[in-house]
Amino acid sequence: MKKIAIVANSTWNIFNFRLQLIRHFQSKGYDVIIISPTDKYTELLLKDNSLCHIPLFQLAPQSKNPICDISLLRELFTIYKKEKPDLIFHYTIKPNIFGSVAARWADIPCISTVTGLGYTFLNQNIFTRLVKPLYKFAFSSNYKILFHNHDDQSLFEKLNLIKKGSSAVVKGSGVDTNFFSPMKKSGNEKFIFLFIGRLLYDKGIVEFLNAAKLIRKKNKEIKCWVVGELNAKNPSNVPKEELDQFIKNGDIQYFGTIKDVRKFIKEADVVVLPSYREGMPRAVLEGMAMGKPIITTDTAGCRESITDGENGYLVPIKNAKALADAFQKMYNLKKETLAEMGNKSREKALKEFDVKIINQKYLEFAKEVFSTNEFINKQ
Repeated sequence: MKKIAIVANSTWNIFNFRLQLIRHFQSKGYDVIIISPTDKYTELLLKDNSLCHIPLFQLAPQSKNPICDISLLRELFTIYKKEKPDLIFHYTIKPNIFGSVAARWADIPCISTVTGLGYTFLNQNIFTRLVKPLYKFAFSSNYKILFHNHDDQSLFEKLNLIKKGSSAVVKGSGVDTNFFSPMKKSGNEKFIFLFIGRLLYDKGIVEFLNAAKLIRKKNKEIKCWVVGELNAKNPSNVPKEELDQFIKNGDIQYFGTIKDVRKFIKEADVVVLPSYREGMPRAVLEGMAMGKPIITTDTAGCRESITDGENGYLVPIKNAKALADAFQKMYNLKKETLAEMGNKSREKALKEFDVKIINQKYLEFAKEVFSTNEFINKQ
């Protein structure tokens, strides 16, 4: 039985984004081990006795201490040599970099997935200048590097971080279109724009707040809802005092972190994500799967999720006025047109982003690795 390792910077990440992929591998007869730091999701993950979790003690996602990174590299190499997986899938920055190097030293093929560039590439500083050559070195011997959108793939090629032909695009982690399916809106007649995501500048939350203020000056019957985590520890986090001012003025309603966002998507007329850059935005895909029109930005990741004018609108990044204009444009649409946009979203989610499609692609990559290795071993 072939053994596959899944490595990420948190068990939360694996539980929320990789669990169905793990199940898919298991259903095809592969043994799967999970390598990640222990967190509150570890217990939830291990309720299924078929899953094996190996804790990482040296992985601190936000740390920039090179001593910690060397310790992580050593720890990963030790685990790989002991467990001897036949293939390793890496996710998130530090596993992608240090896991790839450890896999090379352990002589184990690996595939890294760049799920998005985010803060690392949006902000130029000493740290980001160091990360790019680390990516180049780490990815130089990977079997394959996967990206969630073509813009990120092209950028890595342009920066000469990867060779052409060494990568592929897999459109996100996939969305469960059975779980996220259209639901009838309740009796609430208010027109609702919904933002779902961490309350970070990079996610465009400030633009959403200001667009909400602008649109509600003209249309008090419109509601603007915000769902997501407010985390003061994140350097890109919007200050609580700033958010509170918009709440106090009645521009938005804030609901905090919600475990099951479907009840909010169900009530929304439009799902909005004015992000500065994404891999493939999960909140947008969930909104699409539930048959909602989308407003998002004309930037990496986001623009691949919609067809402008068909299932939503694209706006420039960092432009609250353009976002408010898109709000008004969407609000002015006939109900039938709005419903047709929602139908187009659902169709696109089923055709391109369904988790079953994504998982099958990962399975095909795994089979490709195993067939190649077996051919080499026979020579």
